[in-house]
Amino acid sequence: MMPLPARSTSSAQSSNRVSRFYLVREIGRGSAGTVYVARDPVVDRNVAIKISRVRTNPAEKKQYDQQLINEARAAGRLSHPNIVTIFEAGTENGNSFIAMEYLQGAVLGKRMEGGDTFTPDEVVAIAARLADALAHAHKNGVIHRDINPSNIFLSDDQAPKIFDFGIARAPNRLAEDEDDEEPYTLFQNNLLGTPSYMSPEQAQGKPADQLTDLYSLGAVMYEMLTQRKPFQAETTEGLLEAIAYKAPTAPHDINNAVPIGLSQIVLKAMSKRPEKRYQSAEEFLQDLNRYLGLGKLQSRPAAPVAEVETAAPVVVASRFPIAAIIAFVIGAGLASAWFLLH
Repeated sequence: MMPLPARSTSSAQSSNRVSRFYLVREIGRGSAGTVYVARDPVVDRNVAIKISRVRTNPAEKKQYDQQLINEARAAGRLSHPNIVTIFEAGTENGNSFIAMEYLQGAVLGKRMEGGDTFTPDEVVAIAARLADALAHAHKNGVIHRDINPSNIFLSDDQAPKIFDFGIARAPNRLAEDEDDEEPYTLFQNNLLGTPSYMSPEQAQGKPADQLTDLYSLGAVMYEMLTQRKPFQAETTEGLLEAIAYKAPTAPHDINNAVPIGLSQIVLKAMSKRPEKRYQSAEEFLQDLNRYLGLGKLQSRPAAPVAEVETAAPVVVASRFPIAAIIAFVIGAGLASAWFLLH
């Protein structure tokens, strides 16, 4: 068990405590806030707490506070083994916070940056769990809109968890935050999502639905299989234009260890035209599971060569059908009997 911060004075409580949780140590920082390991004394477990950062600009503070609360509202309505669990959310001392499950492992993006690679079967196994998680989210009216390696956590046993629903679209999203639904163009600086994993419709400023999440998952698979992003450009504008109008190189043309069938699954998920993609996360999952099943069948040992080679000649070596041979023998016997009688 991790040691708890001192609680001898009220000042120590106020500086080391958020709601009922006692902060243990900082584990990360992002644009929206700082993440800590904390202790929940009620159930005696560690949790992760994201606290919005202190900002001097009131408008900016409001924006990030809303993003944090919307993350809690979107993820909080979901219950799936591959989606991070939210325990509590609120505002304290002027700052918003989320308490969520504390995970052991590493963010997928950090692992790939560190040089970790994945076999095709590992990629499919991870993607299948993520597709199942997206199917659950979509059924509950939640569209993540920012699926990328930095928002996917891999536990020590390779189990993925989707987190950071800050820009997700959900039925209970704050009304004040709906201004981010306004269309944006290729040349705007304030983008909704992570450019390298945006769908073509996001890159063109069109509304994003559940098919956007499927495209982004395909882009994540692409990078895991090839160790490179689907599109690269010197500027954000050039990158978004490539996403919107250019076709990616097939994964199997970059990495010949990628089976063509798996490459086709990824390319279908990343189709430029939404109607050409998988039309649901369930359909995407079915193809991934089908691929895994075929892979298992193909991995079974083949029949020994000797068995095949000894079985075939028995049938092929005889020039005459068995029935013809029997008829020949009977005919010869009758002819002999006729000869003897006459």
